[in-house]
Order: sequence, then C-alpha cells, then structure tokens
Amino acid sequence: MTKSISITNIAIMIVAVVFAFMAFASMASAGNPHTNVTTIQDGILLDSEGNFLSVGYNTWGYNYQAHLFNGKYCDSYRDAAWCQDYKNDSLTMKWNDAWLANTDADGDGLLDRHFGYSSYIGSGAWLTNHISGEYVQDGKTYRWSEFYKIVAAPADAYVDGGFWYDANGGEIGEVIWGQFAMTEYIYNDSGTGDHGVVYKSPTGPGLGNL
Repeated sequence: MTKSISITNIAIMIVAVVFAFMAFASMASAGNPHTNVTTIQDGILLDSEGNFLSVGYNTWGYNYQAHLFNGKYCDSYRDAAWCQDYKNDSLTMKWNDAWLANTDADGDGLLDRHFGYSSYIGSGAWLTNHISGEYVQDGKTYRWSEFYKIVAAPADAYVDGGFWYDANGGEIGEVIWGQFAMTEYIYNDSGTGDHGVVYKSPTGPGLGNL
C-alpha cells in the first residue's frame, strides 16, 4: 500500500513538472521573436551575393556568426573598383543583432536587419569601425588610424543642422547614412601628431538604444 501511494505521488510530480516546463517554454517562446529562426549552421542562408553562409570567416574577412569583420578595407566591399586607393588599409568591424543578425527570422533566406522594425530608426542597431594604414612622406613611413562608433537614431530623435538630437534636445551625433549618428570619432596620425578624440557625443557615445 505504501509503495503504491509512493509511485502514484511520483507520477503526479512528474506530470506536474512536465506541465510546468511546457508552460515555461511557451512563455519563453512568446517573449522571444527569434524563437523560430533559420541559423547559419542550417546551411541554407545566403549572403547578399547569393552564396551560402557558413560559420567562421569567409574569403573576404566576414564572420557573420560572430558579428565581425577583419580584413582589408576594400575586401569589406568585395574589392570594389572605387576603393582601390584604400586596398592596403586594414579594417575591423563589430556590430550587433539589430545591425545584422546571424539568423533569419522573417523567412526571406537572408540574415535579418533591424528585425521587428520597418527601418533602422529606433532599432538600437550599432556598428564600430577601426581603420588603420600607413603612408610615406619625405622618405619616412607614418601610421594612422581611425575609430568610429555609429548608432541608429532613436525613434523620437530629430535632425537639425546635420546632427541627430534626442527628444530632449540633447546632441546624439552627426548624421551618417541617413538613419544613423556617429557618436564617437578618434583619429591618430604619427606624421601629423594628431592623437585622440576628435568628436564625442555630449549625450554619451554608448552603443544600442540611447
């Protein structure tokens, strides 16, 4: 009798745990827009040129899974003719999911951009660029580097005089690529002596939603 009651209690506990897990999974799914997605690991997603994506770095230097680019400046543009003057310069880029995700949640077979938003505005997207190179002047070789922080403008921001401002009138940064603001710019040049921050947003050069 005691053994029978014990087994019954265990069965009830198991059923309760299963239902609790199912309820938790359902809530987690409802709160996560990326639950039903296609991943790079699935092997069917394409890049902008129609090539299948894979994890790790591709020929050009993009690692879409890790949200990274490491390579030459022109390689980031697939060695486009217009950027040949900069082909020896190095570029490192980092970005977040809102800028370019490593999944496809909208079913178009491509990595998502500003998923859940009609544009980048208000999406919290951000990108950092670190560019470096060298040049020869009067027989001497000098090195230079630039660093940019770029963020999508908030939904309630506005443009005035080429700069984005938040709803309270705080300066976010210079307009770049229409929907974005440059919140920080650092320039170093061993030939000119330039070194340090050229521009830093008064409202803070942070990333994501400001």
